[in-house]
Amino acid sequence: MSVTLVSSNRCFGGYQKVFSHESKELKCKMNFAVYLPPQAENEGEKLPVVYWLSGLTCTEQNFIQKAGAQRYAAEHGIIIVGPDTSPRGCNIPGEDDSWDFGTGAGFYVDATADPWKTNYRMYSYVTEELPALIEESFPVDPNRKSIMGHSMGGHGALICALKNPGKYRSVSAFSPICNPTQCPWGKKAFSGYFGPPKEGDGDKAWEDWDASCLAAKYSGPPLDILIHQGKEDQFLKEHQLLPDKLVTACSHGKVPVVLHMSEGYDHSYYFIASFIGQHLAHHAKYLSS
Repeated sequence: MSVTLVSSNRCFGGYQKVFSHESKELKCKMNFAVYLPPQAENEGEKLPVVYWLSGLTCTEQNFIQKAGAQRYAAEHGIIIVGPDTSPRGCNIPGEDDSWDFGTGAGFYVDATADPWKTNYRMYSYVTEELPALIEESFPVDPNRKSIMGHSMGGHGALICALKNPGKYRSVSAFSPICNPTQCPWGKKAFSGYFGPPKEGDGDKAWEDWDASCLAAKYSGPPLDILIHQGKEDQFLKEHQLLPDKLVTACSHGKVPVVLHMSEGYDHSYYFIASFIGQHLAHHAKYLSS
């Protein structure tokens, strides 16, 4: 597998880089960001890695420009990888018609319905293809990885961890879509990527991609979930996020979860920048050895 350097900037003693490559899963060219802390220059040292998944309408750029995570990654010696949020330029009819479905809105699932199933395989890309590429190209320890995300990407981080017990040391999220089978964003996306629920099957095909449904029946090794949610988040008020549903599901599945309801904060990157240090400290605790 080969990668092409798009940009490189010195940052907190390390380098914030962006690369592109041809994705076999998505059948298109994809960009991804990699922050290499100063410790990455130590010959022979393998570092832990945290994958960041961004939200609706974002690219690989939003997080690296706005979150301020590089400072904390440098302190903890963690590599951060941030992919784009969907395939791009696939010439699928309707892919650019709305902001919450199609381009910029891959929802980190593997679509099964036409015409999306050929390209929209973000789950397999994030959990298999991209990590294999990262482990081949950068000094990461394949046994020390965690995952986090925001909004749609928070949903992605949660399902990636819950569907793959033991793959990630820890998981965290900002303002995640916690119960997509029960919110407007999720219903729209899942109807498109999977088709409507089949007669007699209920929402089974959808529930396999819903963090609340997955948490309720989780039976893997211990997984400590950290979530920050702003109380003034407009999408919380519009019942798009439903964090209470995840907390209830985690209690049924005996999955430890800490939900911080943050007074006065909204859905923006100002919120993320305010607490990203706590999230990287959370991951560093599990990635230290």
